[in-house]
Amino acid sequence: MPTKGPEPAKPIEQVVEEVGLYPIEAYEFVQRGLQYTVHMFHVNVKDPKASRHVSGRELSEGLREFALRQWGLLARSVLRRWNITRTDDFGRIVFAMVENGYMSKTDEDTMEDFRHVYDFSTLEEGYEIECGS
Repeated sequence: MPTKGPEPAKPIEQVVEEVGLYPIEAYEFVQRGLQYTVHMFHVNVKDPKASRHVSGRELSEGLREFALRQWGLLARSVLRRWNITRTDDFGRIVFAMVENGYMSKTDEDTMEDFRHVYDFSTLEEGYEIECGS
């Protein structure tokens, strides 16, 4: 998902209200998480014209890592509070933003790319608390 799309047709608050499933914080999280994920996958790309696209699967994985960095072992609780309980929910948010000009997609990107990427019951698997010394 490239980060820039056409100019938004309506305020993000209106998109949130029309979709009705997730609060605005969920959309803001996905937008920030997209930036994090693009950087994660394309940190070594120097050409300004090179594609910065990430797939739905990559974005879902990036959002997982971003959530764990933000909230640690509380990540699943925070996402659940926003009605995000499956990677499909990330896809619904992304495609609502795509349809309204907040993000763009390629012709190959579909909602299917977000289906069952991982089970949220394993969201924290492998997470380790970093202790500064």
